[in-house]
Amino acid sequence: MQLKALSDTAPDFTARLAEISGQRRLGAAELQTLQINVGKVCNQACRHCHVDASPMRSESMNAEVAQLCLQALARLPGVDTVDITGGAPELNPNFRMLVRESRALGKLVIDRCNLTILQEPGQEDLAEFLASQQAEIVASLPHFAAARTDQQRGRGVFERSIAALRKLNELGYGDQLRLNLVYNPSGLFLAGQQAQLEREFRERLAADFGIRFHNLYCMNNMPISRFLESLLRANKLEEYMSMLAGAFNPATLDGLMCRRQVSVGYDGQLYDCDFNQMLELPAAIGHIGDLNQADWEARSIVLHNHCFACTAGSGSSCGGALSA
Repeated sequence: MQLKALSDTAPDFTARLAEISGQRRLGAAELQTLQINVGKVCNQACRHCHVDASPMRSESMNAEVAQLCLQALARLPGVDTVDITGGAPELNPNFRMLVRESRALGKLVIDRCNLTILQEPGQEDLAEFLASQQAEIVASLPHFAAARTDQQRGRGVFERSIAALRKLNELGYGDQLRLNLVYNPSGLFLAGQQAQLEREFRERLAADFGIRFHNLYCMNNMPISRFLESLLRANKLEEYMSMLAGAFNPATLDGLMCRRQVSVGYDGQLYDCDFNQMLELPAAIGHIGDLNQADWEARSIVLHNHCFACTAGSGSSCGGALSA
């Protein structure tokens, strides 16, 4: 249903790519990042969540698949980063093992954290654990205004997020330990200029709460799962897709995250990105147990119309904007 809705309301992304670049395929570049989505279990149920995660979900990576991820890391020396996401990835029983073993292999570990998880029962020592492993934290904070954050993520989330950020600052995050924040728009518009928004976030969070962080990553809202459903209910999908397609920026193509990463689902299935994973668009190589660097880098990336969200405006990726 999601793919049909995207096909019916936007020009074909592959045709647009061919018009710009002269080719209908997007090739891979050197593999650098293994992104592990450990499942859909979360302590929140955010309005914009592309994973459709919530406390009611049960999909979760088991120990066998987690071990296959570690085995893949050991045979992929070119991969220097392990990016762990969910859901709230910290709720997966294999999360801390994945962090420890990935660090033991010499990899940079990124935890995509919703901040409120740090205050959940059983997670009282989570912040100290992440600091002890020198894990980088990429934390969701849609806005420095409480009302706008709570509108997206639920009542009281902003206050709990600020408390979590203060604790992380006390442990050295925002200084010697990397702490990056993630902004995404609350309406039908692109993310805007990352450098300007970063200045605004830095000034307001420092002045109002004394909070420090390194960088702000701006992402466009992806028209899949809950955000797609909200667009359909409001009869705004065609308007949103037209805006994304009209803002196509060829300068973003080289930096697209799908070119340098592999996304692993909770069941070990491989995808070109987390968004393809949620649309059930598997990559040419099927399973983490079969992953090797040469075949992965030789593949053609699976494209569909949601890709317009990554190429619109300044671009959008797990690391924020792709062009100035």
